Amino acid sequence: MPRKNYAFTLVEMIVSISVLAILVLLFTGLINSAVRITTLSHKRMDTDSSARQLLDRVALDFAQMLKRTDLDYFAKNTRAPNSAGGAMSGNDQIAFYSTVPGYSSSAASSISLVAYRINAQNRLERMGKGLLWNGVSARNTPVVFLPLTISGVWPSAIDPMTSDSDYELIGPQIFRFEYYYLLNNGNFSDTPWDAGAGHSSVSGMQDVTAIVTAIASIDAKSKIITSDAQLGALAAKLIDFSTSMNPGELMSQWQSTIDMNTDLPRTALQGIRLHERYSYLSR
Repeated sequence: MPRKNYAFTLVEMIVSISVLAILVLLFTGLINSAVRITTLSHKRMDTDSSARQLLDRVALDFAQMLKRTDLDYFAKNTRAPNSAGGAMSGNDQIAFYSTVPGYSSSAASSISLVAYRINAQNRLERMGKGLLWNGVSARNTPVVFLPLTISGVWPSAIDPMTSDSDYELIGPQIFRFEYYYLLNNGNFSDTPWDAGAGHSSVSGMQDVTAIVTAIASIDAKSKIITSDAQLGALAAKLIDFSTSMNPGELMSQWQSTIDMNTDLPRTALQGIRLHERYSYLSR
């Protein structure tokens, strides 16, 4: 009686290989999805951590801001619209005196001229120029009082293109910087005084309860695949604060602009994070 030999047919082999290939593809897809999700999560955690540290620094500087009517403030709408400290379009700047340590060439300083600006490379810089009160030293520059202004004595404090050795790179991932005011009456404003109370000048920030800071940041890996021109163009599309906005609306509109952007790679846009912080001023 002839012996039977059992084996897989060609059709069975083809079906088995096809099923195995499908399983490999599905498994590879799951692995790739997990890697993408993990990478994006790490990007966001790194960006959030950097932004949180930056906003903590800003909050400390604002909390110790000197609120005196005989001192100058370079901030949004502290001047006529066409002068230094007038209306600001795009990235904002701010300069003020604060009781925080700063860089000083000789004597210890208990007060500083603090300034924030976005430089030409779309990175946030902070100045902490250590100053002295009048009469402490005849050689070092002291705090100046009105009618002398910050812009008149320290041009670098108001010009993003003017270099100053006291500037440090504090937010290399921050490419958009915006702020507005929470007034004592509970209203949000782009002007640091309460016109309804009959006020028409900054007057030591007497009407301001807090300064609300809004920033847009991009993680380091995503920044590598974007150019300064691309980031600058995106920053210009992120609108300024308007008094007609409701709380949270600025962040919502920024996010919508980013989601609809087609000029940057999608992977870079996924690395952009938005943050907003209320920094309360001392009483």
